[in-house]
Amino acid sequence: MKQKQNRTAPIMTFLIKPALLGLVVAVIVLWVLPYFDQPINGSERQTQPLASYSDAFERASPAVVNIYTTQSLREPRFQAQPTTVMRLGSGMIMDERGFILTALHVVENVDMIQVALQDGRIFGASLIGSDPLTDLAVLRIEAENLPTIPINSDYQPRTGDVVLAIGNPYNLGQTVTQGIISATGRVAMGSGYAEFIQMDAAINQGNSGGALVNSRGELVGINSASYQSELTSRGSQGIYFALSYNLAIRIMQQLISEGVVTRGYLGITAGQYYHDDHSTQGLRIDEVDENSPAYRAGLREGDFIFEIAGKTVTSVNQGLDLVAEARPGTELEIRYYRGNETRRTSVVIEQLQL
Repeated sequence: MKQKQNRTAPIMTFLIKPALLGLVVAVIVLWVLPYFDQPINGSERQTQPLASYSDAFERASPAVVNIYTTQSLREPRFQAQPTTVMRLGSGMIMDERGFILTALHVVENVDMIQVALQDGRIFGASLIGSDPLTDLAVLRIEAENLPTIPINSDYQPRTGDVVLAIGNPYNLGQTVTQGIISATGRVAMGSGYAEFIQMDAAINQGNSGGALVNSRGELVGINSASYQSELTSRGSQGIYFALSYNLAIRIMQQLISEGVVTRGYLGITAGQYYHDDHSTQGLRIDEVDENSPAYRAGLREGDFIFEIAGKTVTSVNQGLDLVAEARPGTELEIRYYRGNETRRTSVVIEQLQL
């Protein structure tokens, strides 16, 4: 019996020693911990900062306005009195003169437009001009001390950028939704322009014409829910569009100065490809309109355009801009491949008819 105890003693010692050591360490930790929990030098304990976009929202939101319109509809066979239909949308104040950019479908064919600012002021607005191709309209209000939307001309939207959509959905009051840019250079339904931004920040009724801003509160685009309706009928989710701010500002400036948007017309349908040599990027013509400037200049289906007006063309968006910004009557030199043969021709641009 005594021999058995001698054999178990080392085992018990082996188990008890770590337990005692752990107990001692626990007592020391419990005794020292309150001293580490106290403020250092009388200052409050530092906490991890919250991820927030409130600064961006506060910077941009004062310039985002609520737009209310009314339209009288009469059905003579059934109603003696016209029915008043109210529309809801958003817009943004672009400069201190009172010019507001919004979506055309919000203010098209209406009888009255009212603009509500975030400071509580309400003004009647007049329609300065509109552009059906991009669903844009410019309004103006007579007011002073107006906030304006922050613009950074150096900012280039990139896929993955965080964006905030600000507007007045369902007349609930100014609201912000958050997402990322899903893609740039999209061609939205009903538009030939590839300057739409696709994002997953939700756009609902009342958000149309509102501001899409980045995490610094700078303008990224103009929300356009009108292009969402066709996708929604297919059960799509998380696919929304905004018109690029660069194009929107160019159109706004032309509407303010001239009242209409004048675009050049070439008369081709083209896609972005590489030439057969796999080194030259440009536009391959898929279709040429009959009696168009392109047809009269000798351009045909299958031709590969790589230069317009002395500028290398590498994308549909770039080629469209060069043509659209040319005034009617302007002569543009176009360089292209027909097969492996390099050719050039001169095209007299005409006005695009909508």
